[in-house]
Amino acid sequence: MSEVQGTIRPGTHFMMGNFACVEAAILAGCRFYAGYPITPSSEIFERACVRFPQVGGFAVEMEDEIGSVAALIGASFAGAKAMTATSGPGFSLMMENIGLAYIMEAPIVLVNVQRAGPSTGIATLVGQGDMMQAKWGSHSDLETIAYCPSTVQEFFDLTIQAFNTAEKFRTPVFIMADQVVGMMREKVKIPPPEEIGVEHRRVMDPDMLKTSPPYDYLEDFMPMPIAGTGCRVHVETSTHDARGYPTTDHSLSESMTGHLARKVRGHAREIWKWEEYLLDDAETAVVAYGSTARSALAAVKKARSEGIKAGLLRLITAWPFPDEVVEKASRRVSHLLVAEVNNGQMLHPVTESSRCPVVGVNWAPGTLLGPDTIFDALEVVAR
Repeated sequence: MSEVQGTIRPGTHFMMGNFACVEAAILAGCRFYAGYPITPSSEIFERACVRFPQVGGFAVEMEDEIGSVAALIGASFAGAKAMTATSGPGFSLMMENIGLAYIMEAPIVLVNVQRAGPSTGIATLVGQGDMMQAKWGSHSDLETIAYCPSTVQEFFDLTIQAFNTAEKFRTPVFIMADQVVGMMREKVKIPPPEEIGVEHRRVMDPDMLKTSPPYDYLEDFMPMPIAGTGCRVHVETSTHDARGYPTTDHSLSESMTGHLARKVRGHAREIWKWEEYLLDDAETAVVAYGSTARSALAAVKKARSEGIKAGLLRLITAWPFPDEVVEKASRRVSHLLVAEVNNGQMLHPVTESSRCPVVGVNWAPGTLLGPDTIFDALEVVAR
């Protein structure tokens, strides 16, 4: 470890994905972790218990996943950057308080290392079955932000990105990893701390409250009141007015929910991240994310070697869904194939956005969807 602030030494490391996530969180300024162990995300919790105290932070085991998110919200309003990690059933339990974080506009980061389901499923093996839950799991209409790493390096990079996005948009942000990416070991390049761009929180000045209310729903990015700084602000779990107090006024409900949606969807183009491979002359394209994108890339390379003009569109941002990116790709090819370890979840928004036929390459959870299965689907479509 570096002698400076206890951060990891810059350079190239050989590291597990779950460990890389923790090191990135520290470099992003996170100093509070609250969680409950669950396979295959437990290494994140274990690593946080060792590393956070070394940098002056705290890692706390809560009684359950519901309490974990409640603790994150409290830490966030105390001024800390806060995170947790979970999988499958734990993600479901967190959803109630994730809704609380949305309405309170608490910037927190939640990592879901997805595993096979439903219920306990196969707790130690891969799945990608929580993608729709990230979008629709909490009640009411919410615009969510979710990133999907496909390498250990990207798990590191996107963890920093997730904290920056949470701070800028004052909202919960998901990292939708999976068992393969979380538990595999690869090289990770870690830059010096001074070269890492870190988004700092906009903190409310108590003097601001003398002339304006704490909630301006015409403003996308509002400063945040921090406990103990002199900001006497009512932070409410119910629909609230400009002062933060509960209301049943429909026009104010429209203003508040519109604000929550607009600050994400209205800035979707700056949130979207994706990667294209050999799409310029492709006749068929595979859409994939997470660990499945690794198999998809191998399948595309094999297809090219056998004369099939295939390409890859890798979704790095799952939500807000990059509909314009998918639509543009669909206008250049005859078919889109959506490869994922589930029975067809991201298949739905891809189909809605596509201007060409869409084929699902679906795979039951428990093993990685391999390149040969994706290649076989490419062969069928290319005939």
